[in-house]
Amino acid sequence: MILGDIADALTRGVEEVGDQLSEAFLEPVIRLGVTGLARSGKTVFITSLIANLIDRGRMGQLAAAAEGRILAAFLQPQPDDTVPRFDYEAHLAALTSRTPHWPESTRRISELRLSLRVRPAGLLAGLRGPRTLHLDIVDYPGEWLLDLALLDRDFAEWSETTLRRIEARPEAAAYLAALRSVDAAAPFEEGAAQGLARAWTAYLQAARAAGYSDCTPGRFLLPGDLEGSPVLTFAPVPRPERVPRGALWRELERRFEAYRRQVVKPFFRDHFARIDRQVVLVDVMGAIHAGPRAVEDMRRALADILVAFRPGTNPFLARLLRGRRVEKILFAATKADYLHHSQHARLTAITEALVSDARARADFAGAETAAMSIAALRATVEETITHEGRRLDCVRGRLSTTGREAVFWAGELPEDPRLILEPARAGEARWLDGDFGIMDFAPAPLTLRPGEGPPHIRLDRAAQFLIGDRL
Repeated sequence: MILGDIADALTRGVEEVGDQLSEAFLEPVIRLGVTGLARSGKTVFITSLIANLIDRGRMGQLAAAAEGRILAAFLQPQPDDTVPRFDYEAHLAALTSRTPHWPESTRRISELRLSLRVRPAGLLAGLRGPRTLHLDIVDYPGEWLLDLALLDRDFAEWSETTLRRIEARPEAAAYLAALRSVDAAAPFEEGAAQGLARAWTAYLQAARAAGYSDCTPGRFLLPGDLEGSPVLTFAPVPRPERVPRGALWRELERRFEAYRRQVVKPFFRDHFARIDRQVVLVDVMGAIHAGPRAVEDMRRALADILVAFRPGTNPFLARLLRGRRVEKILFAATKADYLHHSQHARLTAITEALVSDARARADFAGAETAAMSIAALRATVEETITHEGRRLDCVRGRLSTTGREAVFWAGELPEDPRLILEPARAGEARWLDGDFGIMDFAPAPLTLRPGEGPPHIRLDRAAQFLIGDRL
């Protein structure tokens, strides 16, 4: 490590200690990370959470709100001047306009600070005045999330496991064909590297559209200013028996290492490693609709990403000595409003089974975990219809594609989650006992009374788990 790196690390350490002392003795801060896999609804979750903390009429399961101890909630300038601000006002306008629509998905890291003025509870209520708690919400693209697992893998291991995982996927056929036409032991040629990188990017785009979760490297899907750079010009390639100096494989390995060092590590160090509480949003219904292989891919992805969360407790002295650790992790199955409430318990049970490996690691490290089914913004109403002599519990909503209203029945989720997970682990191509549908609903027009935030399902319970103890 060069002297500049050492000085930089010492400076960051001193700044972090100063921040932690300030938080402990003045106004406490919770850094809440919001992440999730593709199409899980991160932007809507953050927007609705902020709106419902400002206007708390629908937050009955958040104890401090129900007890009237949150006196005020207001937005303030965020503490990180170099991080873009989460555009809360524009996203809320999209959801609550006369012709509501879903806001644009997350394409970069962003942040917002919501400050809560809270009256103490219990015996100290009459002795202490109100205090301020700052909630710093950090939003980052789900496409970046799985990159954190690359920190523990070298190029050969990543290539081997990735190619083995995708070999049976139709979406990967074009890339595998391109790979067979390349000799990784041959002298490096930029054209060959670029051709592989383009083919790999095309596969990642197709895999994401097909419902698969593990689409790494994430910056290939959201390159930003890095587009076309060598750090994004590599792809998984099996290691040849002989790898001479100057071979294509060695240059791809070098670029993979540069990606880890120059892209993934700074994100982990500057943003991810500073998080106290974490929400992992998961589109479980979308994966079930895509089929058993997509479900198994999601299960593996959720187990992999927890390695980067550094879960555990966050006592004051321990934070000073070794940095922050994620104290609480919520695994939330989104779009619960696409199902009748009679199936929500089954969706939660499937979610708990999907993340059981990840939760076991977190629980062992001392973090508190929970799984639940939520809808950050409710876009449907429930309706029961009779079809061919059978009563079906459905939902009704406005379709995103046509704007017309439709009644939808997603299929009946099994009571036993093993009926979902076992075919997934076995690599079955499709479900044997039925199909599970999904529709894309648009947000419904809203009429909000004073003091009410947007309608939701269990967002108040999610907030109670994540920040209720600090209120």
